[in-house]
Amino acid sequence: MSLFKLTVSTLALSAAAVGAAQARDEIRIVGSSTVFPYTQAVAEQFANVTGAPSPIVESTGTGGGMKIFCAGIGEAHPDLTGASRAMKASEYQLCQNNGVTDITEAMIGYDGLSIAISRAAENDWDLTLEQVFLALAAEIPGEGGWIANPNKTWADVDASLPAVEILAYGPPPTSGTRDAFVELAMHAGCEATPFMKALKEADKAGYKATVKDNCSRMRQDGPFVEAGENDNLIVQRLNADEHAMGIFGYSFLYENMDTLKAVRIAGVEPSAETIGDFSYPISRPLYFYTKNAHRGVIPNFQEFIEEYMSDDAMEPGGYLSERGMVALPDDLRAETQDAVIDGKTMAPKE
Repeated sequence: MSLFKLTVSTLALSAAAVGAAQARDEIRIVGSSTVFPYTQAVAEQFANVTGAPSPIVESTGTGGGMKIFCAGIGEAHPDLTGASRAMKASEYQLCQNNGVTDITEAMIGYDGLSIAISRAAENDWDLTLEQVFLALAAEIPGEGGWIANPNKTWADVDASLPAVEILAYGPPPTSGTRDAFVELAMHAGCEATPFMKALKEADKAGYKATVKDNCSRMRQDGPFVEAGENDNLIVQRLNADEHAMGIFGYSFLYENMDTLKAVRIAGVEPSAETIGDFSYPISRPLYFYTKNAHRGVIPNFQEFIEEYMSDDAMEPGGYLSERGMVALPDDLRAETQDAVIDGKTMAPKE
């Protein structure tokens, strides 16, 4: 791998911003609660190996992290943000507007959006995405059109399912996990309903608008509970209620296999193999974004990035896979490592 070369944009950083940034010794990181345990693991390894101050890592959610990250450059602003989805075009533009014009995008691995339940639960669950949608959507297709979701138990959704109350703890709207769950699970489940299949045949333009408007909203009447950005809190709630389900990244299921078990989706259980080959229906990539104007200015920032991109961290069997992250294929991993260490500027988000 080639060593990082200071870019023109870094050298052009204003003297005021440089002076402010140099006043801070520790690296500051924000972003996704799903990426948080991986970044925290890298931070701990980096501090242990180098003796440098341990980076400060905050779990703010992907959306919240993007707002903080894109607010500007200098000491008052973080150096890196984790994301459980790709940066949106609107977030990219926010960064550009605030002078954060040189950003590197790093896809660090794969994750499966897991639905989990306590091991104390009597039932072994296997749900289709259509059933998930019909349980958790604010509105569902009914007689005469869209109606407020009337389903109270899983048996109301499908008579073959247990007659237990629907209760799912999940991420808030600021979370990239929420964005990904809506796109990968709720939209797919909605599109599988007979109503939407018929609409697609009859009115393709109206179909797309309906998916966006009607298939994205989660229930607010009790069966779906926004549990904040603390996924460990969801784990605690599942252990306290054997019928409750939780929605979070695979790492939290992986690290709590002694007390939790997966809900299979269309017969497939999340694992390193099923997430890596995307046979698990709600798999997704994970990212972080670096503020390149802070490289060579914030002490140890470049070295921290190199540790994050190291083979020890990124390879199958590396210390991030031991935390539940699914490693990238060899060729993509090598390409990513080179680009991120060199500080390759990301292409504009359209």
